[in-house]
Amino acid sequence: MKQILIIDDDIYIGNMLEEVLQKEGYRVLRAYSGTEAILLLSCASPDLILLDLMLPGLSGEELLPRIKTIPVIVVSAKADLDSKVALLLEGAADYITKPFEIRELLARITAALRKCALSAGDILYFDNLCFDAAARTVSLSESERISPADPPGSNTALRSYAGTPCLHPSNDAMAAKRTRLTRTEAAILKILMLHPSQVISKSHLLELISEDTPDCTDQSLKTHVSNLRKKLREIGGREYIEAVWGIGFHLIS
Repeated sequence: MKQILIIDDDIYIGNMLEEVLQKEGYRVLRAYSGTEAILLLSCASPDLILLDLMLPGLSGEELLPRIKTIPVIVVSAKADLDSKVALLLEGAADYITKPFEIRELLARITAALRKCALSAGDILYFDNLCFDAAARTVSLSESERISPADPPGSNTALRSYAGTPCLHPSNDAMAAKRTRLTRTEAAILKILMLHPSQVISKSHLLELISEDTPDCTDQSLKTHVSNLRKKLREIGGREYIEAVWGIGFHLIS
């Protein structure tokens, strides 16, 4: 079940959106200010965000650049073209003006989630790790942290590729540092690498990997993560996954 975060200080609109989204089968989180949203995102990883701009404290315009790996649909009364263009260039996945038709908003949500799923390719990079989700292997990469906005070969944060040429280890020493993952380990690593800056709660992680590995349980998750951490440590020489006590797990940059 996909999870959507509503960031809006208007109680009426937020309640209406929550009711509609829950009827459509989405799980819903709420934040009433930009500051509250930052705190919530430090321990939660929604699949999509509906963002109002006129928020108390930290505004939507200030908040948007801080959201790196989650698609954001701006929902605002600002209807001028310059505002729309500026926010889309800042990284918003879409923009819809208030008042809006519910059917149109739901269609835009579906489209944004579909686009996000298609962009989550089979090859993921984090720091010097290269994860081939299709082959369920992890190896060292010659490339350092590639950001979603950068082309292949650049040197900045994370990148996932769908159907594009990828950089693989080219020399024997690096190629030898490759390990195969179990189906469950691969599913866990894929989720963590798609949300590199966030802590994924245990319950949400179990839900997200359920499509790939339905046999994983709350009791066995700790063992799977422990085995995955050991394999990554053996090929990378350091810890890549940190357990946040009482909450879940996240990647260490």
